[in-house]
Amino acid sequence: MPFVLHLLGLAVFAQGTSEFMLSGLVSDIAADMAVSVPAAGALTSAFAVGMIVGAPLMAVLSLRWPRRRALLGSLVTFLLVHVVGALTTSYGVLLATRFVGALANAGFLAVALTTATSLVAPDAKGRATSILLGGTTLACVVGVPGGALLGQLCGWRAAFWAVALISVPAVVAVARAVPPSEPGATPRTASSAAPTGARTASSAAPTGARAELRALRSPGLLVTLLLGALVNGATFCVFTYLEPLATHVSGIDDAWVPGLLALFGLGSSVGVALGGRLADTRPLPLLTGGAVALLAGWVVFALTAGNPVAAVALAFTQGMLSFAVGSTLISQALYAATGAPTLAGGFATAAFNLGAAVGPWAGGRAIAAGFGYRSPVWVGALLVASALVTAGAALLVRPRGQGRKASLDA
Repeated sequence: MPFVLHLLGLAVFAQGTSEFMLSGLVSDIAADMAVSVPAAGALTSAFAVGMIVGAPLMAVLSLRWPRRRALLGSLVTFLLVHVVGALTTSYGVLLATRFVGALANAGFLAVALTTATSLVAPDAKGRATSILLGGTTLACVVGVPGGALLGQLCGWRAAFWAVALISVPAVVAVARAVPPSEPGATPRTASSAAPTGARTASSAAPTGARAELRALRSPGLLVTLLLGALVNGATFCVFTYLEPLATHVSGIDDAWVPGLLALFGLGSSVGVALGGRLADTRPLPLLTGGAVALLAGWVVFALTAGNPVAAVALAFTQGMLSFAVGSTLISQALYAATGAPTLAGGFATAAFNLGAAVGPWAGGRAIAAGFGYRSPVWVGALLVASALVTAGAALLVRPRGQGRKASLDA
């Protein structure tokens, strides 16, 4: 794998830390801003909405911009809004910075996904995606618990300053390591692993926005994106409220919350690594078995949340299953959208963040309705169950005799 993929992962680490870190800061933000816990949780939804809007928009705009310029512009904007977020005393301004920061994050991730998969052989999209998403899981393992610990020691604003500082070396790394390209062009692959005679992404002619949008109408791709939104919605629904769930239901002391978040992150790291190994060769068994196990895990978590030992164990296993299934669905979306090499990453990002917006919102509504901090876990179980029903319905209505796509062959 080209070393530049790991440098792109560094930037994703900074952005993933920002996206996830509120899970350990919800109560502190709510108290400092004099708002409710669901209102503080809405900051996660605002970030996700920005990702939904920003991913396809920035992907389209990137057709006219050199890739390196698009990546740098997104990163610098992301850095600056975190400085504003660390300084503001207004909940409304903080909400706005989350939205704008997400626009920048979405623009970066959409272009980075396209760049990463274009730098490897055509049959290695799963491995390239797993390296890029490794930055997200590293954020869960190190960045999020570190942000929670920093928030406990120095206040939640310190976590925002930390994200801004982490973004500085990411800006330098992208400026120095990402190869320049013409607007809309696909970088030449740095990998020699492509099969002889294979048509790599780098040899494909640039396509226009209209042509790529037409290619995104594939029913198989749309179903894959919907499944990703549902699974990611469940993940964010539970993860956003994991801190109040752990302290108020499981009886875990505040001092141990960073460790619990790190355990979830460690599980997610294992899950992405597992997805990277199997997404290119055996996606169907991973998706089917993983989704069923994920549903069962959320149900068990909801039933046993009052037991701290069970909560700790399930934080790891559910993090692993959520990211194994989620990262595999991302790679399958990229395989299904070969006719839209630039916009595929943007729309995959938007779909998954649609789930990241709806999940915390639905969990917050359940809490506000008086169902308690255990209710987001039940909402997560319902979302995964909906994904399984959707996948089953899609298989039933598929035209008879239609073979599986190469990207889904086990």
